Amino acid sequence: MFFRNILIIIQRSNGDVLLSGPLIQQLSENYPNCNIDLLVNDDTEAIARCLNNVRDIITFSYKRKKECRYQQEKEIIRKIYRKYDLSISLTSSDRSTIYAILASKFSIGPVDGNFLKFWWKKILLKRFYFWNSGKHILLNNLSSLELLNLKSNHKIGKTIFNESIPLKRIKTILNENNVKKFIIFHPSAQYSYKVYPKKLRLSLLEKLSTLDITIIITGGTSTIDNEISKTIPNYDNVLNLIGKTSVSEYIALSQLSIGYIGMDTLNMHIAAVQKKKVLCIMGPTDLRVWAPWSNEGLPKNTGKKSDLKYGKISIFQAKWIVSLVEKQVVMITEKLVSV
Repeated sequence: MFFRNILIIIQRSNGDVLLSGPLIQQLSENYPNCNIDLLVNDDTEAIARCLNNVRDIITFSYKRKKECRYQQEKEIIRKIYRKYDLSISLTSSDRSTIYAILASKFSIGPVDGNFLKFWWKKILLKRFYFWNSGKHILLNNLSSLELLNLKSNHKIGKTIFNESIPLKRIKTILNENNVKKFIIFHPSAQYSYKVYPKKLRLSLLEKLSTLDITIIITGGTSTIDNEISKTIPNYDNVLNLIGKTSVSEYIALSQLSIGYIGMDTLNMHIAAVQKKKVLCIMGPTDLRVWAPWSNEGLPKNTGKKSDLKYGKISIFQAKWIVSLVEKQVVMITEKLVSV
């Protein structure tokens, strides 16, 4: 069976969209010359546009939902209704499932275990798989391949990002600041409970500033990022780029870096899929689902150890970020020196 036009629906966060890349890649390899469109939330559009083998992107806006819910739904349904040969939802929400069912006659999606609540999904979807809350998000995303009788290699290839990544512009910025070798330090995250406390952040940065290598601090334009940016001290070998790079520019910056140290966020996953050395400081995140991906394997005994290493990934995790103490900063710095 060959599918010419394919719609993939991912209505979750930036990390979910990024880690749909291997599915997109493997679908394009198994169905040469197919057209793959994405339906994503508008706040994840930037990372979606950086993925390779994507023809078009349709966005859903929660802001528009509040302002004119039914008008937006009509517009999206009009765009997708029976326009595809195959539709795959990677999120188990009712809306994502309905989009998949309407988009094509061959729809696939995940179903949560509650049969009484979600019986209609099992009936209306052409094929379904059970969402596994103890399984990595990338492996969950690849589950649909088995339903298409396609073999998955469970790997992230080198071509996950498209050619629009602005390497030339980032190289210019680095040259202007006389930066040759550098490590990325990303101290922020989308949610405040994932952010490294100020005292420990500044202590870690002070130690990093003693290394014989440039430290580039990255971040977006959110309130959390802006507040962190105001606290960054002036060090000779520290370059603060918080709020100064787009998503595509950050991907280029990460590609040119030696490694990443920082929070559990999109930037961490970008560095991991680029096969960089990653040192992630994690709070109460389920590593079984959201550990940085490594083609060399995933962490074992998650939940039992706070200090994990696998492939090029090192993770320091505390049940709550605020419980970290000064000596743990020293441990993190010592690990980074080995990059």
